[in-house]
Amino acid sequence: MYDSEPEKDKDTVKRISLATGTGRRRRVVDKAMTGLVLLAVALAVTPLVLILGVVVLRGAPVMSLSFLTNLPRPVGVPGGGIANALFGSFIMVGIAALIAVPIGVGAGIFFSEWPESRLSTVSSFTNDVLAEFPSIVIGIFVYVIIVLSTKTFSALAGAVALSIIMMPIIARTTEESLKLVPMTLREASMALGVSRWRTVIKVVIGTGKSGLITGILLAVARAAGETAPLILTALGSVYFPTSLNQPTAALPLLIYTYAISPFKDWQAQAWGAALILIAIMFVLNLSIKLFIGRRSVVRAET
Repeated sequence: MYDSEPEKDKDTVKRISLATGTGRRRRVVDKAMTGLVLLAVALAVTPLVLILGVVVLRGAPVMSLSFLTNLPRPVGVPGGGIANALFGSFIMVGIAALIAVPIGVGAGIFFSEWPESRLSTVSSFTNDVLAEFPSIVIGIFVYVIIVLSTKTFSALAGAVALSIIMMPIIARTTEESLKLVPMTLREASMALGVSRWRTVIKVVIGTGKSGLITGILLAVARAAGETAPLILTALGSVYFPTSLNQPTAALPLLIYTYAISPFKDWQAQAWGAALILIAIMFVLNLSIKLFIGRRSVVRAET
């Protein structure tokens, strides 16, 4: 009877030591995994920081008001700017958004709200295939369809090429954001007698609009940085466009042309144009995030 008590004490000591050892191993594993996650974050952020650093260091010296408002000048002539490229980019991306946003959002709504349809399944698969198409192939397609037909490079052809690039991105992000809306909201709306199309517009889109706007923004950012399709459709120009049916400059085209040139002043302006393009994307992203965040705060307060 008395001999069993020391054995119980030994078992208790063993259990405590095992628990202590297990706890130590868990803490070590936890710290190791936390370190690996932080390392992965650092590796993911490092390229962005390096790119931004190089672009800012090389592009900042050419920044001035005249750089943004003047037209390009010949090699050897001091000054010159990117005003025509800025204007051309805004024109082509704007027209592309006007074409792609309604079509892409409509397709995304169809994919999300009518998944049982065979047409929806086939169209969704086709949309995914189109999203993976090389942009140069889209440029060749628009070149054959529009440029050869009109016998001129044009801003309109460039906008159509960019819209084809934007549509599958908008459609897919719209579908995924609307799928996150709980089905109970749809059922509650229709249970109150609201028609399905009004439920989709008022309830589903209203609830998932943050993701929808983010998808549109991603598509705009993708289109704004495309170069290959514009080489085959808009071609570029050193003048302001006076119509949509003539060659038009764009920031990616100017950056490409100036960056591969052997002239140092053009190379410096290419870095400046790249800095402007990144700044536009940053301001656009920041504005949308602030807008969405403010709307969420207002909704929570009400």
